[in-house]
Amino acid sequence: MAKVELYGTKTCPYTEDMRGWLEWNRRDFIEYDVNSDRKALDRMLAITAGQRTIPVLIEEGKVTQVGWQGRGCAV
Repeated sequence: MAKVELYGTKTCPYTEDMRGWLEWNRRDFIEYDVNSDRKALDRMLAITAGQRTIPVLIEEGKVTQVGWQGRGCAV
């Protein structure tokens, strides 16, 4: 199974929606709060080439989705 990472914040409703979708689909994932974890923010910015919209879904080291259903929060 692919390693899945979710980058977002506790205050972004779209991160919450993506988390719920992952849980509904019984996907194993690691979640990082980029507001409280500077290293996670730095990793996200590096892999997205500076993209500051969350949530960001990464599978096997590649960005598979930025935002949720065309919406996102800025960090």
